[in-house]
Amino acid sequence: MPSDERRIFPHRRGLIIVMTLATAYVASHFFRASNVTIGLDLMRDLGIGPEALGGLTGAFFFGFAAMQIPCGFLFDRYGPRRTVTGMLILATIGGIVFTLAQTWPILLTGRVLLGAGFGVMLIGSMVVISRWFPPDRFSTITALVLSIGLVGNLIATTPLAWGTQAVGWRAVFAVAVVFSALATIAVWLIVRDAPPGHPFLDRTPESPRQMLLGLGEILANPRLRPILALNFCHYACTFTVQGLWGGPYLREVHGLSPIQAGNVLFAAVIAYQAGMLSFGPMDRLLDTRKWIAVGGTLTMIALLAVLAAANQPPVWVAVFVIIAVGYFSACSTMVMTHGRSIIPDRLIGRGMATINTSVMLGVACMQTVSGVVVGAFEPLASGARSEMAYRALFGVLAAILALALAIYSRAQDVKPSDQMRESALNRS
Repeated sequence: MPSDERRIFPHRRGLIIVMTLATAYVASHFFRASNVTIGLDLMRDLGIGPEALGGLTGAFFFGFAAMQIPCGFLFDRYGPRRTVTGMLILATIGGIVFTLAQTWPILLTGRVLLGAGFGVMLIGSMVVISRWFPPDRFSTITALVLSIGLVGNLIATTPLAWGTQAVGWRAVFAVAVVFSALATIAVWLIVRDAPPGHPFLDRTPESPRQMLLGLGEILANPRLRPILALNFCHYACTFTVQGLWGGPYLREVHGLSPIQAGNVLFAAVIAYQAGMLSFGPMDRLLDTRKWIAVGGTLTMIALLAVLAAANQPPVWVAVFVIIAVGYFSACSTMVMTHGRSIIPDRLIGRGMATINTSVMLGVACMQTVSGVVVGAFEPLASGARSEMAYRALFGVLAAILALALAIYSRAQDVKPSDQMRESALNRS
């Protein structure tokens, strides 16, 4: 085989593997985002308030966050194929529990299992990407995975609203459970941990003590801490809007129907996908990661501040802001790539698990806090939450994101050009 063909083939096969993982990732996004569409239905059917809904939504992310570090060890020891397959089986079981549950505690249990099981998907994809592709392609391929995964968010908007009205949310969730089971089988059959000749395949497995020391090395890295701060808050603020309160806000404050609100959220996810494809290759074009993340996050803060400050804004303003937040929140891929760039390959599983722990723990905490903020305001006579409750929520999100950005601004940038030079020196 000619040398050029040998060089290209691993990337082609790696793309098939990554697309398989991305397809399975669709189910994760569907289950995590579904409460934004069926949240009011769950509150009505189970007789729960906004605090309980926030806790139910956050349960997914507490389960997700709890499994990040353990799965990081599993990735470094056993590889993505076996780890992802095993955890997808757990997620499928969680989906069954949630779909069949008749009480809030059982729903909560199902959500925790779903979060724990799907917690491996993004890390698994990133580990595979780091081993099958060169460093300067990491953010682009990661953005592609995230964009495909967001199809699940799309299905959790207008299609879920249609399906819920037609056959009920449980029937729609049953289809998603079957999809998860099929995705589990596909991952086992197609995914491979690394290309032929990669050091991971010939590694000597670390002892438990060595693995713990590796985790300690990551946690002790001062360059990672400001990145973790923004990671903790960034997606948490985005998902609080797109994955929980955006739909109820449009319905209760602006009088949109479930389908109309679903359409807005659908457009916001499309905008997020477009943002992922836009921001993904931007680091190679501008030769920076930090300042792309800073610019996108500043724009998000300004957008959230508009909804916090505006008294009874026209519906088009609310719709525009929610869609625009979706687009600019895609700059989070630069924060993740920034973190990846300072983690050595031998610690990639534990390193990405640490980064993703901050992301999902932030979402879990923010969902719970958001329920408390909204629930602190007395409901209207109709039972709906007041506009002030939502304005307070948007103000809290803007303030938290501004504080995290101030911490992140102290991070040292890692340029793609510097990484490529270092990689070329290592090969020579």
